[in-house]
Amino acid sequence: DMKNAVIGNNKQKANLIVLGAVPRLLYLLQQETSSTELRTECAVVLGSLAMGTENNVKSLLDCHIIPALLQGLLSPDLKFIEACLRCLRTIFISPVTPEDLLYTDATVISHLMALLSRSRYTQEYICQIFSHCCKGPDHQTILFNHGAVQNIAHLLVSTSYKVRMQALKCFSVLAFENPQVSMTLVNVSVDGELLPQIFVKMLQRDKPIEMQLTSAKCLTSMCRAGAIRTDDSSIILKTLPCLVRMCSKERLLEERVEGAETLAYLIETDVELQRIASITDHLIVMLADYFKYPSSVSAITDIKRLDHDLKHAHELRQAAFKLYASLGANDEDIRKKIIETENMMDRIVNGLSESSIKVRLAAVRCLHSLSRSVQQLRTSFQDHAVWKPLMKVLQNAPNEILVVASSTLCNLLLEFSPSKEPILESGAIELLCSLTQSENLALRVNGIWALMNMAFQAEQKIKSDILRGLSTEQLFQLLSDSDVNVLMKTLGLLRNLLSTRPHIDHIMSTHGKQIMQAVTLILEGEHNIEVKEQTLCILANIADGTTAKELIMTNDDILQKIKYYMSHSNAKLQLAAMFCISNLIWNEEEGSQERQDKLRDMGIVDILHKLSQSSDPNLCDKAKTALQQYLA
Repeated sequence: DMKNAVIGNNKQKANLIVLGAVPRLLYLLQQETSSTELRTECAVVLGSLAMGTENNVKSLLDCHIIPALLQGLLSPDLKFIEACLRCLRTIFISPVTPEDLLYTDATVISHLMALLSRSRYTQEYICQIFSHCCKGPDHQTILFNHGAVQNIAHLLVSTSYKVRMQALKCFSVLAFENPQVSMTLVNVSVDGELLPQIFVKMLQRDKPIEMQLTSAKCLTSMCRAGAIRTDDSSIILKTLPCLVRMCSKERLLEERVEGAETLAYLIETDVELQRIASITDHLIVMLADYFKYPSSVSAITDIKRLDHDLKHAHELRQAAFKLYASLGANDEDIRKKIIETENMMDRIVNGLSESSIKVRLAAVRCLHSLSRSVQQLRTSFQDHAVWKPLMKVLQNAPNEILVVASSTLCNLLLEFSPSKEPILESGAIELLCSLTQSENLALRVNGIWALMNMAFQAEQKIKSDILRGLSTEQLFQLLSDSDVNVLMKTLGLLRNLLSTRPHIDHIMSTHGKQIMQAVTLILEGEHNIEVKEQTLCILANIADGTTAKELIMTNDDILQKIKYYMSHSNAKLQLAAMFCISNLIWNEEEGSQERQDKLRDMGIVDILHKLSQSSDPNLCDKAKTALQQYLA
């Protein structure tokens, strides 16, 4: 009677729960003395209650329904097992159920694997439970180690569509961003046919959309993991065109979102796939529809659908931004096509200020991708004053947005970008200096990188502002950062600050002592060749100053280091050290005679003679030029 009362009636479900039916049903379900028929009826009623609202599911979870149902799976009776599984399935697919509840007891997974062979219902429900509870690499590993691949593979050729579909979904979540699973799948065969071939068959146009999309996701994961080559026909001729089809406006909103997101992931790192996708079915124009009315006109008859689509239209926008970002990641012509799509820049600018964080992140990603184009930085980016909303996004965004937004800012600060001036005026130095103090590595790198770009060929005031904003303490902090990227970009910043004579002399007169200390520190530390080469180049810049030279000439420790690197085994370092020497002994400059004498006494001329015999033409030339200064 209860079962008939609650089926399809949410009000009755709520009433029963309030009246305390759940603990009583669970008690009967777990009683050894209850007949199997009674226990099965209890599981069915509980399953029906779980079909109701999220609050219903919460009430069931509070009564510890999961352990009770898992215990029920140990029964010998198949009908009862199926009823328990159906109820578990309904509970686990609810967003309020924590996935980890499936993994608390290690024996549960192996028992579920064993039940896969019992009936098509156990197969359908267990696969559905797995695909909903597999979130992230830890879960993937547990299922993989329990033989999920071997146990589920043969279900892909089951006679039941539902079983095939749930098995396919399982593989799509198991393989997502998981090289271990993907590499295994390539070599698994069912009835003499390899899994990739089975997936390709499931992609065909006559198959249901859900099946096409899910098998495309499986092949995409395998391709991204390197298990299938990007130029394989299964990717170029099957997976990619299938995903482009999913973006057409005939498809439902969810299908268009999932199609675009999967395609964005498939082509993200491969130029050739980006080019192919960009000319398939007018994809770039087709995506413009993602920003328009959410549903196609034919679907308007369904008012519920219309309401749903209006609520979820933002998902379409973020999917389009993501796909545009992938399409434009490398190819200049594709970027041009994207930007020439109607109102594209306005759409991105609007996207940067949307309330949905997903849309904002995707819009920034899209902007970042397009900002790699010198041409666009000079034209579209300027016309639309993109830097304004970008600076606003940078004010108080979460880290994942900050990382992409600050990367974009790095590009907008390149010397050929007309946005450079207005960005400086809007307080960028302060903002970037604060990023260099972030706990997050990517933000530190981007902060210092942007400052480095900003300092390139900048006027003296900007350079002084950067040094003031950073503070000497922070500069030292960055120079002793454990990450080599941060260190290289900081050295790049120093090198850009110390360029053109008046600037070199000015900066060294105010910060000379600290900068020399920093240089010494790095040349003495355990650093790679690139780091030391960059540091010697900074010294060469200092040696090019008029008054700054003296800071090197009066520092015997540094002079000895330069001498040491002239005889180093690495030619790059030798060359950089020679630049320092050349700048110190250059004849036309005041005091060159005294400097030459001092360096001769140190044995530098002997080394120059030796280097002028070098087999390396660069070193040989540089040494000869330097020796001429002595002869002149």
